[in-house]
Amino acid sequence: MANTRSAKKRARVAAKRALRNRSIRSRVRTAIKKAERSLDHPELRAELVRQAQREIDKAVTKGVLHKNAARRKKSRLMKKLAALVRAS
Repeated sequence: MANTRSAKKRARVAAKRALRNRSIRSRVRTAIKKAERSLDHPELRAELVRQAQREIDKAVTKGVLHKNAARRKKSRLMKKLAALVRAS
């Protein structure tokens, strides 16, 4: 348990940030899953991939994801999209 005032505040701030980061990370994962599921539907595909990329970029801006991790996620998503488009 934190003893000093500053340590107590740091604990409160850390808990608040962890909650915020968890919700942002969850939004990113959900957007990616939706985009991957939509790859079979040409009419939804472009919009959901764009939304997933937007959520990933927002997470980087807020400091939840590292920029290289975001680039990797976006790259893998685009790779799946390209493979599907090439196959059809």
